[in-house]
Amino acid sequence: MLKSRLSAKMKSEYQDAKQLPNSILSQQANANPSKPSQNAEDTRILVGQKRKAPSSIPSSLTESYIDDLQGTGYQTHNTTSAFDQQISEQNGVIALRRPDEENKTNTTSQSLLSSALVKKKDAANRIAKPTFHPQWKLSRVISGHLGWVRCIAVEPNNKWFATGAGDRMIKIWDLASGELKLSLTGHISTVRGLAVSSRHPYMFSCGEDKMVKCWDLETNKVIRQYHGHLSGVYCLALHPTLDVLITAGRDAVARVWDMRTKAQIHVLSGHKGTIASIICQESDPQVITGSMDATVRLWDLAAGKSISTLTHHKKSVRALTSHPQQFSFASGSSGGRNIKTWRCPEGTLMNNMTHESIVNTLSVNPDGVLFSGGDDGSMKFFDYDSGVPFQSSLDIPQPGSLDSEAGIFCSSFDQTGTRLLTGGADKTIKMYKETA
Repeated sequence: MLKSRLSAKMKSEYQDAKQLPNSILSQQANANPSKPSQNAEDTRILVGQKRKAPSSIPSSLTESYIDDLQGTGYQTHNTTSAFDQQISEQNGVIALRRPDEENKTNTTSQSLLSSALVKKKDAANRIAKPTFHPQWKLSRVISGHLGWVRCIAVEPNNKWFATGAGDRMIKIWDLASGELKLSLTGHISTVRGLAVSSRHPYMFSCGEDKMVKCWDLETNKVIRQYHGHLSGVYCLALHPTLDVLITAGRDAVARVWDMRTKAQIHVLSGHKGTIASIICQESDPQVITGSMDATVRLWDLAAGKSISTLTHHKKSVRALTSHPQQFSFASGSSGGRNIKTWRCPEGTLMNNMTHESIVNTLSVNPDGVLFSGGDDGSMKFFDYDSGVPFQSSLDIPQPGSLDSEAGIFCSSFDQTGTRLLTGGADKTIKMYKETA
Protein backbone atom coordinates (compact mmCIF):
# COMPACT_ATOMS: atom_id res chain seq x y z
CA MET A 1 0.00 0.00 0.00
CA LEU A 2 2.81 2.39 0.99
CA LYS A 3 4.78 1.64 -2.16
CA SER A 4 1.80 2.27 -4.47
CA ARG A 5 0.95 5.61 -2.86
CA LEU A 6 4.57 6.79 -3.06
CA SER A 7 4.74 5.75 -6.71
CA ALA A 8 1.53 7.62 -7.54
CA LYS A 9 2.75 10.73 -5.76
CA MET A 10 6.12 10.80 -7.52
CA LYS A 11 4.44 10.18 -10.91
CA SER A 12 2.11 13.15 -10.48
CA GLU A 13 4.93 15.37 -9.19
CA TYR A 14 7.15 14.78 -12.21
CA GLN A 15 4.50 14.45 -14.92
CA ASP A 16 4.99 18.00 -16.19
CA ALA A 17 8.79 17.54 -16.46
CA LYS A 18 8.69 14.85 -19.12
CA GLN A 19 8.28 17.19 -22.11
CA LEU A 20 8.62 20.94 -22.55
CA PRO A 21 6.04 23.03 -24.42
CA ASN A 22 6.63 23.38 -28.20
CA SER A 23 7.07 27.17 -27.97
CA ILE A 24 9.95 26.76 -25.50
CA LEU A 25 11.56 24.00 -27.55
CA SER A 26 11.56 26.20 -30.67
CA GLN A 27 13.09 29.11 -28.74
CA GLN A 28 15.88 26.87 -27.42
CA ALA A 29 16.63 25.57 -30.90
CA ASN A 30 17.08 29.11 -32.27
CA ALA A 31 19.13 30.32 -29.31
CA ASN A 32 22.84 29.66 -28.64
CA PRO A 33 22.97 26.09 -27.26
CA SER A 34 25.90 26.96 -24.95
CA LYS A 35 23.83 29.55 -23.14
CA PRO A 36 21.09 28.30 -20.86
CA SER A 37 17.62 29.75 -21.32
CA GLN A 38 16.92 32.44 -18.77
CA ASN A 39 13.36 33.28 -19.71
CA ALA A 40 10.25 32.62 -18.00
CA GLU A 41 9.02 30.62 -15.14
CA ASP A 42 8.25 27.72 -17.50
CA THR A 43 11.98 27.41 -18.37
CA ARG A 44 12.98 26.64 -14.80
CA ILE A 45 12.55 22.96 -15.52
CA LEU A 46 14.98 21.68 -18.14
CA VAL A 47 15.18 18.34 -19.75
CA GLY A 48 17.06 15.90 -17.56
CA GLN A 49 17.16 18.35 -14.61
CA LYS A 50 15.51 17.29 -11.40
CA ARG A 51 12.94 19.32 -9.61
CA LYS A 52 14.03 20.93 -6.37
CA ALA A 53 12.56 19.26 -3.36
CA PRO A 54 9.90 21.25 -1.55
CA SER A 55 11.07 23.05 1.54
CA SER A 56 8.39 21.38 3.59
CA ILE A 57 5.97 18.52 3.25
CA PRO A 58 2.29 19.36 3.57
CA SER A 59 0.89 18.24 6.85
CA SER A 60 -2.06 16.61 5.10
CA LEU A 61 0.33 14.43 3.08
CA THR A 62 2.27 13.45 6.20
CA GLU A 63 -0.92 12.59 8.04
CA SER A 64 -2.09 10.42 5.16
CA TYR A 65 1.24 8.58 5.18
CA ILE A 66 0.91 8.08 8.91
CA ASP A 67 -2.55 6.58 8.47
CA ASP A 68 -1.31 4.19 5.80
CA LEU A 69 1.77 3.14 7.74
CA GLN A 70 -0.14 2.12 10.86
CA GLY A 71 0.20 -1.58 11.36
CA THR A 72 3.11 -2.05 8.93
CA GLY A 73 5.63 -2.72 11.71
CA TYR A 74 6.92 0.83 12.16
CA GLN A 75 7.09 2.37 15.60
CA THR A 76 5.45 5.73 16.19
CA HIS A 77 6.93 8.57 18.24
CA ASN A 78 4.72 11.35 19.60
CA THR A 79 2.02 12.60 17.20
CA THR A 80 4.08 13.90 14.31
CA SER A 81 5.25 10.59 12.78
CA ALA A 82 4.32 6.95 12.81
CA PHE A 83 7.98 5.97 12.98
CA ASP A 84 11.32 7.66 13.51
CA GLN A 85 10.81 9.81 10.41
CA GLN A 86 13.97 10.94 8.70
CA ILE A 87 13.33 12.89 5.52
CA SER A 88 16.14 13.26 3.03
CA GLU A 89 15.49 16.05 0.57
CA GLN A 90 18.37 15.11 -1.69
CA ASN A 91 17.33 14.74 -5.35
CA GLY A 92 13.73 15.52 -4.42
CA VAL A 93 13.13 12.01 -3.02
CA ILE A 94 11.62 11.33 0.38
CA ALA A 95 13.63 8.61 2.19
CA LEU A 96 12.12 6.79 5.13
CA ARG A 97 14.42 4.83 7.48
CA ARG A 98 13.14 1.85 9.32
CA PRO A 99 13.70 1.72 13.11
CA ASP A 100 15.60 -1.56 12.86
CA GLU A 101 18.24 0.14 10.66
CA GLU A 102 18.73 2.88 13.24
CA ASN A 103 18.92 0.34 16.05
CA LYS A 104 21.57 -1.53 14.07
CA THR A 105 23.65 1.67 13.74
CA ASN A 106 23.33 2.42 17.44
CA THR A 107 24.28 -1.14 18.35
CA THR A 108 27.40 -0.96 16.16
CA SER A 109 28.57 2.32 17.72
CA GLN A 110 27.92 0.99 21.22
CA SER A 111 29.91 -2.18 20.51
CA LEU A 112 32.84 -0.13 19.18
CA LEU A 113 32.77 2.05 22.30
CA SER A 114 32.60 -0.99 24.57
CA SER A 115 35.54 -2.58 22.73
CA ALA A 116 37.63 0.58 23.14
CA LEU A 117 36.83 0.76 26.85
CA VAL A 118 37.77 -2.89 27.37
CA LYS A 119 41.11 -2.40 25.59
CA LYS A 120 41.86 0.67 27.70
CA LYS A 121 41.03 -1.22 30.89
CA ASP A 122 43.22 -4.15 29.87
CA ALA A 123 46.14 -1.81 29.15
CA ALA A 124 45.73 -0.15 32.55
CA ASN A 125 45.63 -3.51 34.34
CA ARG A 126 48.55 -4.97 32.42
CA ILE A 127 51.35 -5.43 34.99
CA ALA A 128 54.71 -6.95 34.19
CA LYS A 129 55.02 -10.33 35.84
CA PRO A 130 58.12 -10.56 38.05
CA THR A 131 60.87 -12.92 37.02
CA PHE A 132 61.81 -15.58 39.54
CA HIS A 133 65.18 -14.99 41.20
CA PRO A 134 66.95 -17.22 43.76
CA GLN A 135 67.61 -15.87 47.24
CA TRP A 136 70.97 -14.31 48.06
CA LYS A 137 73.01 -15.52 51.02
CA LEU A 138 76.12 -14.20 52.80
CA SER A 139 79.13 -16.32 51.82
CA ARG A 140 82.19 -14.39 53.04
CA VAL A 141 83.19 -11.48 55.30
CA ILE A 142 86.49 -9.75 54.48
CA SER A 143 88.21 -7.60 57.09
CA GLY A 144 91.24 -5.33 56.77
CA HIS A 145 90.16 -1.68 56.64
CA LEU A 146 90.34 0.55 59.69
CA GLY A 147 87.52 2.85 58.59
CA TRP A 148 84.14 2.84 56.88
CA VAL A 149 84.34 1.17 53.46
CA ARG A 150 83.05 3.84 51.07
CA CYS A 151 83.66 2.51 47.53
CA ILE A 152 84.15 -0.75 45.61
CA ALA A 153 85.28 -1.40 42.03
CA VAL A 154 85.62 -4.79 40.28
CA GLU A 155 88.23 -4.99 37.52
CA PRO A 156 87.04 -5.96 34.01
CA ASN A 157 88.73 -9.39 33.98
CA ASN A 158 86.91 -10.36 37.19
CA LYS A 159 90.08 -11.46 39.01
CA TRP A 160 90.34 -8.83 41.74
CA PHE A 161 88.51 -5.87 43.20
CA ALA A 162 89.54 -2.65 44.93
CA THR A 163 88.06 -0.89 47.96
CA GLY A 164 88.54 2.59 49.41
CA ALA A 165 87.80 3.54 53.00
CA GLY A 166 87.94 6.15 55.72
CA ASP A 167 91.42 4.97 56.70
CA ARG A 168 92.74 6.74 53.52
CA MET A 169 93.79 3.39 52.07
CA ILE A 170 93.03 1.66 48.80
CA LYS A 171 93.18 -2.12 49.08
CA ILE A 172 93.30 -4.70 46.30
CA TRP A 173 91.65 -8.07 47.05
CA ASP A 174 91.58 -11.40 45.23
CA LEU A 175 87.99 -11.98 44.15
CA ALA A 176 88.08 -15.79 44.38
CA SER A 177 89.79 -16.18 47.76
CA GLY A 178 89.16 -12.80 49.39
CA GLU A 179 92.84 -12.43 50.28
CA LEU A 180 94.53 -9.04 50.44
CA LYS A 181 96.97 -8.55 47.56
CA LEU A 182 98.02 -4.91 47.84
CA SER A 183 97.52 -1.70 49.82
CA LEU A 184 97.97 1.72 48.19
CA THR A 185 98.58 4.94 50.10
CA GLY A 186 98.52 8.50 48.82
CA HIS A 187 95.21 10.08 49.82
CA ILE A 188 95.18 12.21 52.95
CA SER A 189 91.45 11.85 53.60
CA THR A 190 88.61 9.37 53.04
CA VAL A 191 88.66 7.66 49.64
CA ARG A 192 85.16 8.10 48.16
CA GLY A 193 85.37 6.81 44.58
CA LEU A 194 87.18 4.16 42.52
CA ALA A 195 87.08 3.12 38.85
CA VAL A 196 89.18 0.60 36.90
CA SER A 197 89.71 1.23 33.19
CA SER A 198 88.82 -1.50 30.71
CA ARG A 199 90.99 0.08 27.99
CA HIS A 200 94.19 0.89 29.90
CA PRO A 201 96.07 -0.56 32.91
CA TYR A 202 94.86 2.37 35.02
CA MET A 203 92.81 2.78 38.16
CA PHE A 204 91.34 6.13 39.23
CA SER A 205 90.51 7.27 42.74
CA CYS A 206 89.04 10.37 44.36
CA GLY A 207 88.54 11.50 47.91
CA GLU A 208 87.51 14.15 50.39
CA ASP A 209 91.00 15.68 50.07
CA LYS A 210 89.92 17.23 46.69
CA MET A 211 92.36 14.92 44.91
CA VAL A 212 91.77 12.80 41.81
CA LYS A 213 94.56 10.30 41.13
CA CYS A 214 95.46 7.98 38.26
CA TRP A 215 97.27 4.80 39.33
CA ASP A 216 99.42 2.72 36.99
CA LEU A 217 98.55 -0.88 37.85
CA GLU A 218 101.82 -2.16 36.42
CA THR A 219 103.98 -0.07 38.77
CA ASN A 220 101.34 0.55 41.50
CA LYS A 221 102.20 4.25 41.52
CA VAL A 222 100.37 7.50 40.89
CA ILE A 223 101.22 8.79 37.42
CA ARG A 224 98.71 11.68 37.10
CA GLN A 225 96.68 13.97 39.32
CA TYR A 226 93.73 16.10 38.23
CA HIS A 227 93.39 19.46 39.96
CA GLY A 228 90.35 21.71 39.81
CA HIS A 229 87.74 20.71 42.37
CA LEU A 230 87.13 23.24 45.12
CA SER A 231 85.96 20.71 47.70
CA GLY A 232 85.74 16.99 48.34
CA VAL A 233 85.32 14.72 45.32
CA TYR A 234 82.62 12.12 46.03
CA CYS A 235 82.27 10.15 42.80
CA LEU A 236 83.89 9.49 39.44
CA ALA A 237 83.18 7.53 36.26
CA LEU A 238 85.05 6.51 33.10
CA HIS A 239 83.70 6.76 29.58
CA PRO A 240 83.50 3.23 28.10
CA THR A 241 84.95 4.12 24.68
CA LEU A 242 86.73 7.48 25.08
CA ASP A 243 89.74 8.59 27.11
CA VAL A 244 87.46 10.72 29.26
CA LEU A 245 87.13 10.89 33.04
CA ILE A 246 84.23 12.59 34.85
CA THR A 247 84.44 13.57 38.52
CA ALA A 248 81.96 15.33 40.81
CA GLY A 249 81.54 16.26 44.44
CA ARG A 250 80.70 18.90 47.03
CA ASP A 251 81.29 21.88 44.73
CA ALA A 252 78.05 20.88 42.88
CA VAL A 253 79.73 20.56 39.46
CA ALA A 254 80.88 17.63 37.36
CA ARG A 255 84.24 18.09 35.67
CA VAL A 256 85.14 16.35 32.41
CA TRP A 257 88.85 15.55 31.99
CA ASP A 258 91.04 14.33 29.18
CA MET A 259 92.47 11.25 30.82
CA ARG A 260 95.92 11.51 29.21
CA THR A 261 96.62 15.25 29.12
CA LYS A 262 94.86 16.10 32.42
CA ALA A 263 93.11 18.96 30.59
CA GLN A 264 89.68 19.98 31.85
CA ILE A 265 87.27 19.77 28.89
CA HIS A 266 83.94 20.81 30.43
CA VAL A 267 82.48 21.98 33.71
CA LEU A 268 78.93 20.63 33.95
CA SER A 269 77.19 23.15 36.20
CA GLY A 270 73.53 23.33 37.13
CA HIS A 271 73.09 21.37 40.33
CA LYS A 272 72.48 23.32 43.53
CA GLY A 273 73.84 20.70 45.91
CA THR A 274 76.52 18.06 46.32
CA ILE A 275 76.71 15.55 43.46
CA ALA A 276 76.75 12.16 45.14
CA SER A 277 76.65 9.77 42.18
CA ILE A 278 77.50 9.73 38.50
CA ILE A 279 77.05 7.44 35.47
CA CYS A 280 78.92 7.58 32.18
CA GLN A 281 77.77 5.58 29.15
CA GLU A 282 78.43 5.31 25.44
CA SER A 283 75.07 6.56 24.12
CA ASP A 284 73.31 9.83 24.87
CA PRO A 285 72.81 10.92 27.53
CA GLN A 286 76.46 10.04 28.07
CA VAL A 287 76.60 11.56 31.55
CA ILE A 288 73.95 11.25 34.30
CA THR A 289 74.35 12.85 37.73
CA GLY A 290 72.39 12.56 40.98
CA SER A 291 72.56 15.34 43.54
CA MET A 292 71.62 16.30 47.08
CA ASP A 293 69.30 18.91 45.54
CA ALA A 294 66.88 16.00 44.86
CA THR A 295 67.33 16.11 41.08
CA VAL A 296 68.83 13.87 38.41
CA ARG A 297 70.35 15.57 35.37
CA LEU A 298 71.05 14.17 31.93
CA TRP A 299 73.96 15.81 30.09
CA ASP A 300 75.09 16.25 26.51
CA LEU A 301 78.78 15.42 26.80
CA ALA A 302 79.78 16.99 23.46
CA ALA A 303 78.10 20.33 24.20
CA GLY A 304 78.73 20.28 27.94
CA LYS A 305 75.13 21.25 28.68
CA SER A 306 72.19 19.75 30.55
CA ILE A 307 69.63 17.98 28.35
CA SER A 308 66.92 17.56 30.98
CA THR A 309 66.34 17.58 34.72
CA LEU A 310 64.33 14.86 36.48
CA THR A 311 62.57 16.26 39.56
CA HIS A 312 60.54 13.22 40.65
CA HIS A 313 62.55 12.60 43.83
CA LYS A 314 61.56 14.48 46.97
CA LYS A 315 64.88 14.15 48.80
CA SER A 316 68.58 13.93 48.01
CA VAL A 317 69.60 11.44 45.31
CA ARG A 318 72.58 9.49 46.63
CA ALA A 319 72.76 6.50 44.30
CA LEU A 320 72.66 5.81 40.56
CA THR A 321 73.27 2.64 38.59
CA SER A 322 72.84 1.69 34.94
CA HIS A 323 71.48 -1.60 33.65
CA PRO A 324 74.26 -3.61 31.93
CA GLN A 325 71.99 -4.77 29.08
CA GLN A 326 69.00 -2.42 28.91
CA PHE A 327 69.24 1.25 27.95
CA SER A 328 67.96 2.41 31.33
CA PHE A 329 69.12 3.35 34.82
CA ALA A 330 67.93 3.49 38.43
CA SER A 331 68.17 6.22 41.07
CA GLY A 332 67.77 6.07 44.83
CA SER A 333 67.04 8.61 47.57
CA SER A 334 65.30 8.64 50.95
CA GLY A 335 61.59 8.64 51.74
CA GLY A 336 58.66 6.67 50.35
CA ARG A 337 58.83 5.27 46.80
CA ASN A 338 62.46 6.30 46.80
CA ILE A 339 63.87 4.03 44.07
CA LYS A 340 62.96 4.88 40.49
CA THR A 341 63.91 3.34 37.18
CA TRP A 342 64.18 5.44 34.03
CA ARG A 343 64.31 4.74 30.32
CA CYS A 344 66.95 6.49 28.25
CA PRO A 345 67.49 8.68 26.34
CA GLU A 346 64.57 10.91 27.41
CA GLY A 347 64.58 9.86 31.06
CA THR A 348 61.06 8.40 31.00
CA LEU A 349 59.90 7.09 34.39
CA MET A 350 59.39 3.31 34.29
CA ASN A 351 58.87 2.08 37.87
CA ASN A 352 58.68 3.20 41.49
CA MET A 353 60.02 1.01 44.29
CA THR A 354 60.18 1.51 48.04
CA HIS A 355 63.05 0.98 50.47
CA GLU A 356 62.18 2.27 53.94
CA SER A 357 65.58 3.84 54.52
CA ILE A 358 68.08 6.30 53.08
CA VAL A 359 69.39 4.54 49.98
CA ASN A 360 73.18 4.89 49.81
CA THR A 361 73.93 2.45 47.00
CA LEU A 362 72.29 0.65 44.07
CA SER A 363 73.59 -2.15 41.86
CA VAL A 364 72.00 -4.24 39.10
CA ASN A 365 73.23 -7.41 37.41
CA PRO A 366 72.53 -8.78 33.89
CA ASP A 367 69.77 -11.05 35.23
CA GLY A 368 67.72 -8.05 36.32
CA VAL A 369 68.39 -8.21 40.07
CA LEU A 370 68.43 -4.73 41.58
CA PHE A 371 70.17 -4.43 44.95
CA SER A 372 69.52 -1.53 47.30
CA GLY A 373 71.64 -0.83 50.38
CA GLY A 374 70.32 1.37 53.17
CA ASP A 375 71.96 3.69 55.66
CA ASP A 376 70.51 1.65 58.54
CA GLY A 377 71.99 -1.62 57.25
CA SER A 378 68.82 -2.82 55.52
CA MET A 379 69.09 -4.57 52.16
CA LYS A 380 66.44 -5.17 49.53
CA PHE A 381 66.50 -7.14 46.29
CA PHE A 382 64.07 -6.22 43.50
CA ASP A 383 63.13 -7.62 40.12
CA TYR A 384 64.30 -4.75 37.92
CA ASP A 385 61.64 -5.00 35.19
CA SER A 386 58.54 -5.32 37.38
CA GLY A 387 59.80 -3.44 40.46
CA VAL A 388 58.65 -6.25 42.76
CA PRO A 389 60.86 -6.92 45.84
CA PHE A 390 61.71 -10.58 46.37
CA GLN A 391 64.11 -10.46 49.34
CA SER A 392 64.71 -8.22 52.36
CA SER A 393 67.37 -8.64 55.02
CA LEU A 394 69.58 -6.78 57.47
CA ASP A 395 73.33 -6.35 57.40
CA ILE A 396 74.68 -7.75 60.67
CA PRO A 397 77.62 -5.63 61.88
CA GLN A 398 80.75 -7.58 62.70
CA PRO A 399 82.06 -7.34 66.27
CA GLY A 400 85.59 -6.29 67.16
CA SER A 401 85.38 -2.51 67.01
CA LEU A 402 83.94 0.11 69.33
CA ASP A 403 82.63 2.01 66.31
CA SER A 404 81.07 -1.04 64.67
CA GLU A 405 77.56 -0.28 63.41
CA ALA A 406 75.12 -1.26 60.70
CA GLY A 407 75.14 0.68 57.46
CA ILE A 408 75.82 -0.06 53.79
CA PHE A 409 77.70 2.60 51.82
CA CYS A 410 78.69 0.90 48.55
CA SER A 411 78.01 -2.20 46.49
CA SER A 412 78.94 -3.83 43.21
CA PHE A 413 78.20 -7.05 41.35
CA ASP A 414 81.12 -8.87 39.80
CA GLN A 415 81.37 -9.10 36.02
CA THR A 416 79.31 -12.31 35.89
CA GLY A 417 76.56 -10.95 38.12
CA THR A 418 76.69 -14.00 40.41
CA ARG A 419 78.51 -12.39 43.36
CA LEU A 420 77.58 -9.21 45.20
CA LEU A 421 80.11 -7.17 47.17
CA THR A 422 79.08 -4.62 49.80
CA GLY A 423 81.05 -2.24 51.98
CA GLY A 424 79.70 -0.91 55.25
CA ALA A 425 80.06 0.94 58.50
CA ASP A 426 81.47 -2.10 60.31
CA LYS A 427 84.69 -1.67 58.21
CA THR A 428 84.21 -4.98 56.40
CA ILE A 429 83.47 -6.15 52.87
CA LYS A 430 80.75 -8.78 52.55
CA MET A 431 80.27 -11.14 49.63
CA TYR A 432 76.83 -12.57 48.79
CA LYS A 433 75.98 -15.39 46.41
CA GLU A 434 72.80 -16.85 44.98
CA THR A 435 71.53 -19.98 46.70
CA ALA A 436 71.40 -23.11 44.55
